[in-house]
Amino acid sequence: MQVEFHGAAGEVTGSMHLVEAAGRRILLDCGMLQGRRELEARNFDPFPFDPAGLDALVLSHAHIDHIGRVPVLVARGFRGPIYMQRAGADLLPVMLADAASLAESDAERANRHRDPEEPPQPPLFTREDVADVLPLLRPLDYGVRTTVAPGVEICLRDAGHILGSSIVELWGDGRKLVFSGDLGPRGTPILRDPEAVAEADLVLMESTYGDRNHRDRQATVAELGEVFEHAWRERGNVLIPAFAVGRSQELLYWFARHWKEWGLERWRIFLDSPMAGKVVAIYDRHHELFDEQAREVWARKPSPFRLPNLHFTASTQESMAINQVGNGAIVIAGSGMANGGRILHHLRHRLGRRETHVVFVGFQAEGTLGRRLVERAPWVRIHGQDYRVQAQIHTVGGLSAHTDQRGLIEWYGHFNGRPRLALVHGEDRAREALAGELSERGAEHVILARPGMRVTV
Repeated sequence: MQVEFHGAAGEVTGSMHLVEAAGRRILLDCGMLQGRRELEARNFDPFPFDPAGLDALVLSHAHIDHIGRVPVLVARGFRGPIYMQRAGADLLPVMLADAASLAESDAERANRHRDPEEPPQPPLFTREDVADVLPLLRPLDYGVRTTVAPGVEICLRDAGHILGSSIVELWGDGRKLVFSGDLGPRGTPILRDPEAVAEADLVLMESTYGDRNHRDRQATVAELGEVFEHAWRERGNVLIPAFAVGRSQELLYWFARHWKEWGLERWRIFLDSPMAGKVVAIYDRHHELFDEQAREVWARKPSPFRLPNLHFTASTQESMAINQVGNGAIVIAGSGMANGGRILHHLRHRLGRRETHVVFVGFQAEGTLGRRLVERAPWVRIHGQDYRVQAQIHTVGGLSAHTDQRGLIEWYGHFNGRPRLALVHGEDRAREALAGELSERGAEHVILARPGMRVTV
């Protein structure tokens, strides 16, 4: 068995790893690169392998940095089965359709400003490309060992990151590979904790927060309530960049838990996302994946997705109307790194106002607008225009959907015999810190994966 790394190897986005076993070629994830303009331009590059030569694709979960180039893979010749946990397979068409709409809008905007001598820029993929992906999907349940190609088997375990997120166990050539996907923290609301795995010959483990530990979750939740109170006293508004799957649902969960304590009945709450209603419906179909406390919360009135002053804004006109709300609005909108989506329009209108509070609740990759804001840039550029940042910026790290250094070390510690380990899905500073901590605890062979690197299992 051999593994070749082609994405999220020295960076956080673009997850993609090629496994060769039993004479077959299995791709783990096919994610979109996100961040700096030159980084995102690489999404158009040819794949470093022949898509038509792949036997199967296994997807860890439905975030775009793990599935965002699947339509491109299919358009360039891949015709094999695509395996994914059942709830993730329900989310995938919603996520990809939204990404296609954004890609088409980005291409249209770029072509309006291009030099007449230049050829028009096509979108990375279209909604028609997404439709071609869906017949290839093969949904799986957790814990079921499945043959994905002759001589190669997989089993998916709950990763606790978003609904349907998976740890992938893969067997072939008498060897076993374990790919962590993205691991959630223990005690994350709604979701169950990541499953422990005991046996592996090689582990591919994410390292997003390999250099730090999160603040206590309860302290973070209390801080969120303080932001709302502060913003209310200032007669301001609160903008929360958040991905439509995972973080948005967790925020609504905390809103329901602290409804009276935070005085949320006085606010107008907007989940400003075309896909929000569809995602909510998918969550409501998969209560079997919730933890016990979440099932209890959902049984109460109002449930997190039925708050009396929660507005789902589907149309562009509804989204634009939010900007007419002078104060008292909490707006949750994508994307979570503020590198696209409707949150950009809200930031354009409100960044210049001192009474605006912008709350970041997740990782901000290098080169994204979110990263520049959390690093306190005085000016930022949105859609080609510069805006002064007068708003108050808050980073609430304890709500991350990724586990921290302690959690990563703990999860790896469940393996017998300290198997070889390749760190992926992390910037170098985070990976180097985690590698050092693991080495101190007896891990003998920790690899920092690089694009094109090939490892024999």
